[in-house]
Amino acid sequence: MSVVRDLRVLLRLRDFRRLLSVRLLSQGADGVYQVALAAYVVFSPEKQTSAAAIASAMAVLLLPYSLVGPFAGVLLDRWRRRQVFVYGNLLRALLAGATAVLMVSHVPNWLFYASALCVTAVNRFVLAGLSAALPHVVDTERLVLANSLSPTAGTLAATAGGGLAFAVRLVASDSDAAVVLLGSFLYLCAALTALSMAPALLGPDREPVQPHLRTALVDTARDLLAAVRHLAAPRRREAAWALTSMTLMRFCYGALLVLLLMLCRYALSTTPEDGLRLLGLGLAVSGAGFFAAAVVTPWTVGRIGPGRWIAVCAGTAAVLEPALGLPFATGPLLAAAFVLGLITQGAKIATDTVVQSSVEDAFRGRIFSLYDVLFNIAFVGAAGVAALILPPDGRSALLVVLVALVYGAVALGMARFERHRTRNSRGGDVSRETSPPR
Repeated sequence: MSVVRDLRVLLRLRDFRRLLSVRLLSQGADGVYQVALAAYVVFSPEKQTSAAAIASAMAVLLLPYSLVGPFAGVLLDRWRRRQVFVYGNLLRALLAGATAVLMVSHVPNWLFYASALCVTAVNRFVLAGLSAALPHVVDTERLVLANSLSPTAGTLAATAGGGLAFAVRLVASDSDAAVVLLGSFLYLCAALTALSMAPALLGPDREPVQPHLRTALVDTARDLLAAVRHLAAPRRREAAWALTSMTLMRFCYGALLVLLLMLCRYALSTTPEDGLRLLGLGLAVSGAGFFAAAVVTPWTVGRIGPGRWIAVCAGTAAVLEPALGLPFATGPLLAAAFVLGLITQGAKIATDTVVQSSVEDAFRGRIFSLYDVLFNIAFVGAAGVAALILPPDGRSALLVVLVALVYGAVALGMARFERHRTRNSRGGDVSRETSPPR
């Protein structure tokens, strides 16, 4: 396979191997930690979890993360990235250990959430630093290949970490604290791996004069506003439509995830342990859908274009989501998890392609930062809406139908935009062909 061959070429590069190891260990620890948090918040036997509690947890963990994200680059351009990986992962190891202590100490929830929030806030710096460091360990010819393979490997590591967390929890007598300690150990391993690289290897390349930090932060805020204005230009309408569509589809995915959590906890299981196992199976099936999207999307986008593929994904979800979701039965819901994993990841890959191809390079980083903010805000907003609608056991036909309508609106909107864009493009071609020579 070409992917395996390409990966072998990259793995011959020693510094790339070390940076990839830091990514795998860091994101594997993230997967472990996130599953432990979900199990503690939603599936602890002593807790009567509600959709509102889930929404509150998502808001606490994701909204500050989104606000920090766009400004992380300002600090990463001032700090040695290798040191960010060392001290950032050491800090997360200590904070994860503190989280484990809080879990067994029965402290107020706000203290537990504060600890978890600090872990996820540091995560933004580590992930952004991993991307920024790649050009220092890979030559220009292989940079695109490294950019495609490294994040995919990180996602695989996070998925594997989540699976490992489920296994450890079953072996360790359903101890969420033991799972968090495993995450702490993996963070520590990531820090030690980063120590194997030279401090100056990963940059940043120092400028003769660095602007004052306050000036840099203000400039970053202005740059984000400039990115919004850039998207509003007529030539970037395809990127704006794709980002809007993906944000709405992320909203749908978030609402359905909360619904799935509540169904697994109450309606489809008799004990919290059974509910957690069912959730793990659902997430694994959804992950299979993500992998299927990685295989199907490049071929499909090459034939019908990214905009039309987004419309197809949303239209498919609009039809299949209520058909599979309204019975509120285990089998159809697992099938829905696979379909939603496929269409969500497929639409995201297409959206990334549109943004990369239609946005000027000088604005691309800022627009991806904006993309990240929209992604997480939509997810948290979906959890809030689900908390208002869902009954205690999670069975809500209203939410399922509402989500289907949003998917349908996205499909119709993208299809109309693509039809209009194609008509204008052909009209421009005809006018050029029929215009007289000067």
